[in-house]
Amino acid sequence: MSSDRLNATFAALADPTRRAILARLASGEVSVTELAEPFEMSLPAVTKHLNVLERAGLIRRGRDAQWRPCRLEATPLREVSDWVEHYRRFWEQSLDRLDDYLKKLQSKEKKHGRKKK
Repeated sequence: MSSDRLNATFAALADPTRRAILARLASGEVSVTELAEPFEMSLPAVTKHLNVLERAGLIRRGRDAQWRPCRLEATPLREVSDWVEHYRRFWEQSLDRLDDYLKKLQSKEKKHGRKKK
């Protein structure tokens, strides 16, 4: 995943309104008007959020006569998940090594008869 695409995805996900829009689209395709209904903002404001999501590749918008459907595009989310997974494994391995080290210290303390504080 390119750095620019990752940055665009994280920037799009940084806003709670955009995350709510994505959550709604996870249930299926809906119109722009339907997406705007739960928000206390104008349709042009919602459209600005949709533009950010579309530029990040997180949604696609279509046109079918008067209906303007939007749908979720999950590929960038999978790429973010893969990127985060790399760091999850790093921290998990680091914590496992720390755990092993602490167990060795405790074992040495028991051998030498030291009391725990």
